[in-house]
Amino acid sequence: MSQVEKVSVAILSWNGRQHLEVCLPALKAQESPGVEWEIVVFDNGSTDGTLDWLRREHPQVRCLKSPANLGFCGGNNRIFEEVDGDAVALLNNDTRPRRDWLKHLVAALKEAPRDVAAVGGLIVDWEGERLDFGRGLMTFDGHAFQLDFRKPLESARIPAEGEEIPFACGGNMLIRRESFRAAGGFDESYFAYLEDVDLGWRLWSGGERVLAAPEAVVHHRSSATSDLLGLYNRGFLFERNAFLTAYKNYDEELWPKILPVVELTLLSRLQTMLEEHNPGGGLLALDPYDGHIAATQARGSTAPATAAPVEIHASRRQRWRRYGLRELAGRGLLKLTKKIWPQAPSLIPPCITDPRTVAQLRAHSFLLKNLDEAAEKRKNIQARRRRCDREIFERFPVYRVPTYPGDEKLFQSTGFRSWWPEDLPSIECDLADLMEMG
Repeated sequence: MSQVEKVSVAILSWNGRQHLEVCLPALKAQESPGVEWEIVVFDNGSTDGTLDWLRREHPQVRCLKSPANLGFCGGNNRIFEEVDGDAVALLNNDTRPRRDWLKHLVAALKEAPRDVAAVGGLIVDWEGERLDFGRGLMTFDGHAFQLDFRKPLESARIPAEGEEIPFACGGNMLIRRESFRAAGGFDESYFAYLEDVDLGWRLWSGGERVLAAPEAVVHHRSSATSDLLGLYNRGFLFERNAFLTAYKNYDEELWPKILPVVELTLLSRLQTMLEEHNPGGGLLALDPYDGHIAATQARGSTAPATAAPVEIHASRRQRWRRYGLRELAGRGLLKLTKKIWPQAPSLIPPCITDPRTVAQLRAHSFLLKNLDEAAEKRKNIQARRRRCDREIFERFPVYRVPTYPGDEKLFQSTGFRSWWPEDLPSIECDLADLMEMG
């Protein structure tokens, strides 16, 4: 058993007063956890009158405030700086904890060995019928999934009490304050999303563990707060943060081996988005030395590779026959365009209009501009490593899950598989194997 004498329940809120109107009464109704505890609400730059309402309606709640939105990571880090208890319970503001929620979390951490840094509770939907989060899993490139997300509770794979998990969800966890601070807290460059995956990996690599506490249940209005950020802004956060998670945390043995497939996957997804979701994007896939553009023999042409070049004085019919239908059509279209519009460029450039593509490009831009900062963080994480990744991934294999357009073809390709580190424990599956689809 380990010492837990005081707990702070930390709630971050950004324009979420309507959620606090449900969450705080549920906290007031909590059964005694057997330790001293407090409620701390961090008003993260809200403009909906949250702070005045809290002081008027919930004077017993400890209030902290930032004039600007610091993100999930920055706001929670400030809470850890202000509290002095042994452990902090992180709770989303758009949740409704059951009466025995805190009691189960505290008991799980008190009864755990001292090397357990955190315990993660269970998150279900608002009606209590489907799973939101029981345990998570990580993909090879730093993304993560909630196993059996939205599946009925009776059929969902819920971890057993005290079972090891790779990370606890930031919306329902109890973590030792000193473990959080020693691991570096949440990475504030993330702003939000995957920060709990990153933290969990750092806890494990630092020699500590994370366990499940499925009896500590909260009901969740999924995406109620995150929707305020906008779908495509979240896409930027997902892509950026996933790469940072992989880059910072893979150890010195595995990172050089996994880096090629991580970069190839990132590039493939961007290329697919550019081609398939933007006007003129298909032009980006053209080989300028294949066919009519440079007057070469088209790739895949029916003419044999050893065929002689078209004679200068060959008849027009002879030349057409050697070109083939596809090449002939390309040459004809190019000539027609030039005749109608003599000043027309040889190729009309693509126009990027798809917001998902823009989000992906912004993620690439951020990573390029912040390489030095990320490298310094990686150095610090590796310096405090006490457990190698092979030991971690023997417990929690990384997943290879086709998620984006083009992933399935890429993951099945000989080239991709030739780069895959054969000695990396991994599981290959479809998205439908991990969550309720539709």
